[in-house]
Parts: sequence; structure tokens; C-alpha cells
Amino acid sequence: MNAELDVLHLLLSASIPVQIVMAILLGFSIASWFIIFRKKAMIDRANRDAGEFEDRFWSGADLAGLFKEVTADGERITGTASIFEAGFREFARLRQRRNVDSRSLLEGAQRAMRVASARETERLEQSLEFLANVGSISPYVGLFGTVWGIMIAFHGLANVKEASIAMVAPGITEALIATAMGLFAAIPAVWAYNRYANKIERISLRYDTFVEEFSSILARQAPHDEAA
Repeated sequence: MNAELDVLHLLLSASIPVQIVMAILLGFSIASWFIIFRKKAMIDRANRDAGEFEDRFWSGADLAGLFKEVTADGERITGTASIFEAGFREFARLRQRRNVDSRSLLEGAQRAMRVASARETERLEQSLEFLANVGSISPYVGLFGTVWGIMIAFHGLANVKEASIAMVAPGITEALIATAMGLFAAIPAVWAYNRYANKIERISLRYDTFVEEFSSILARQAPHDEAA
């Protein structure tokens, strides 16, 4: 308990630059953990929604009926459902035109699905750059606080005839606390960035696979619809 009080006292009595550094690192850490929990919920939901929609898609349901179900949902369409909606909407729109061959139908639907897939991936990647920056910058910010604290600690010995470790210990301690806070902010951010970037890459590959599979289905339907 006394050690905790001593640490708190060191933080409060630290020099202004070191306190600013610690405040910045604390802000980085709080923002990082907020993004970490928010991003986890978003990625888990994306995987869950993709699985649920793929089950509906491959259950043999009529594509037009599935399209109506998807567009009838009051909430914003996201994930695989958004890719399906974009592709089928473009396919149906082009099919209503005259003199549009099956190749143009398929290419138009594929373009729409790729745009929707890229948009969904970009949505999942939001804020990941912040985690990467925190992971890269925080150790150096903490190091700056450490250097400054040590410099102040030794500068205080300039007018002292007999120096002792007890005189510089508080300054060095606050300096090392700045380093520790830098690592405390950086390590979770780096871990989360690597983990979530890998998960988002897998989801993106899942979207790409669905685009190819749905394109194959539309390719089989296009000649039949055109002939009809």
C-alpha cells in the first residue's frame, strides 16, 4: 500500500514535461483499450453475420426472395449480405436493359460486389491505424519522459557537494515509470493490431470467396435469363 502511495506521490510531484508525457501515454492507453474492445465486438459480429447469411444463402432459398428479405431489414446491411445485395441489385438492373449480354451482366455484378467487399473491409479496418501508431510511438514517448526525468535528476546534483543515490532515486524512478507506461500503452496496441489485422484478412478472404461463388451462380443464370 505504501509503495502504491509512493508511486502516486512520484507521479504527482514529477516535473511538468514528465507529467505531460505520462498524461499522453495514459490517453493513448485508454483510447487503445476502447478501440480494442470495440473492434473485437465488430469483428465477432462480422464473422457471426457472415456465417448466418451463408447458411441462409446455401439453404436453397430463392435468390429474389432472399434479396427481398435482406433489403426488408430495417437496419443497415453489412458484411456478406451487403455484398450479395450489391451484386444481385446490379445483376437485376442490367438484366432489365435490352441488348445486354451475359458477360456484361456478370461483369457488372462482380464490380458491384468487389466495391461492396472493399467497403466492408475498409469499415472493419477503421481505427487499426491508430493501434499501429500507438504501438510504434508510445515506447519513444516514454523514452523521452525517461531521458528528461534522468536529466532533471542529475541536474539537481550540480550544486550539491556530496551526492547520494537517495537524492537521484526519486527522479530516476519517475523516469522509469514513464518508460513502463510507454510499454504498457504499446504492448496491448501491437498485440491487438496484429491479431485483428489477421482476423480482418481472413474475413476479407471469406468475402472474396463468396464473390466468386455467387458469380458462378449468376453466370449459370445469365444465359437462361437472357434467352428468356
